[in-house]
Amino acid sequence: MKEISDGIFYVGVDDTHIDLFEGILPVPNGMAYNSYVIKDEKCAVMDSVDAHFGKEWLQNIESALEGSKPDYIVVLHMEPDHSANVFEFAKKYPEAKVVGNFKTFVMLEEYFGTDFADRRLVVKDGEKLNLGKHELTFVFAPMVHWPEVMTAYESFTKTVFAADGFGKFGALCNDEPWDDEARRYYFAIVGKYGAQVQSLLKKLSAFEIKTICSLHGPVLKENLGHYLDLYSKWSSYMLETDGVFIAYSSVYGHTEAAAQKLAEMLKKRGVKVEIGNLIRCDKTYCIAQAFKYGKIVLATTTYNAEIFPAMREFIDCLVERNFRNRTVGLIENGSWAPLTNKAICAKLEKCQNLTFTQNNVTIRSALNDKSIAQLDALADELSK
Repeated sequence: MKEISDGIFYVGVDDTHIDLFEGILPVPNGMAYNSYVIKDEKCAVMDSVDAHFGKEWLQNIESALEGSKPDYIVVLHMEPDHSANVFEFAKKYPEAKVVGNFKTFVMLEEYFGTDFADRRLVVKDGEKLNLGKHELTFVFAPMVHWPEVMTAYESFTKTVFAADGFGKFGALCNDEPWDDEARRYYFAIVGKYGAQVQSLLKKLSAFEIKTICSLHGPVLKENLGHYLDLYSKWSSYMLETDGVFIAYSSVYGHTEAAAQKLAEMLKKRGVKVEIGNLIRCDKTYCIAQAFKYGKIVLATTTYNAEIFPAMREFIDCLVERNFRNRTVGLIENGSWAPLTNKAICAKLEKCQNLTFTQNNVTIRSALNDKSIAQLDALADELSK
C-alpha cells in the first residue's frame, strides 16, 4: 500500500511470472495490475486486478482502509485483468455498491452471472460521484479499447483514473524507461482506436491534470506534457521522431545483407536508423518502431510466389492498426521471379497517406553492383 496523492492509495499487484500478456504479447519484465483506494467520508475502490491475485489485492485494500469499509467499487474497464475479482470483492463487502455504466453491467452479468441489480449504481457520461472532499467525474471512453470503458477525474487531487490509457508493459518492481514499453503497449493493444483516443484526449483537456493513474504501469506525475504529447502523436498517427526503421525477413542471409547495407548507407548520411529482424524479433517491437519513425523500409523475399510469411503478418498488423502518414521504401529479393514489391503495395492500399519511394530495390539472389547502386539511390531519397 502506498499513498500516491492526498487520500488516494495504490493497492495493485505485480505479476512477475507472466511471460505472455493476453496469451500473445511478450512481457519480459512482467505486468502490473493497478487498483486504487480513495479514502474520504465515503471510500471508493477503483477497479480490481487479475484473477490470480485476488487474495493479495483484498489484503491490500484492507490494509489501506485501516478498519473502514468501502462504500463503492468503481469498474472503469471490464477486461478480466481488471475485473476478475469484482465478484469476490462484492462477497467480502456486501454493503458496497458497484459503480459502472450500462455496458459495464451487461458484461458483469456475462462474466459472473449477475448484474448486481440490488446494489448497482449506473452512471452516465459526465455524471459525478461525491465522496466528501474527493469528487469523481466520469468521462466515457468507448473503444479505448473496449466499448464499456470510462475514465474518472478526481477534482480534489486533480487525478485522472485513465483505465488502460497511458498504460505500459512491465511490473512496477522493474524500474525502466516509460516510453518504449508504453509505445509497444499502445500500438499492440490500443493502436487501432486512434480516433477514439483523440476524442478522450479532447474531453480530458477540459480538466487540470496533476496525476495520471493507469491500470498498467507507474503513476505519472512529473512532466505530464511529455506523456500527453506522445499520446496525441500516437493516436493521430503522426511521426514521433525523424529517422528510418528497416524491417526485414531473410531466408539465406542475402536480404539481411541488403538491409544492413542500407542501414550503413543511411547512417553515413547522418540519418537515425533502427533495424528489425521480423523472424527473430517479436512483431510488437517492430510495430512500435514502425509507428515511431516517419519512414520505413520493408525488405523481404519472394516465397511461394508471395510475400515471406513473417513480412506478410507484419504488414497485416500495420494495416489493422491504421498505419498511415509515412514514407515507405521497398527491397525485394527473388532468384527468378521477384514479386514482393508489387504485392506489398497491394496490401498497403487500405492505408491512408502513404508515400512510396521512387527508388526501390530488386535483388536477384544476392547483392551485386546493380542492386547496390539501387540501395544507394534509395538511401539518397530517404535521407532528404
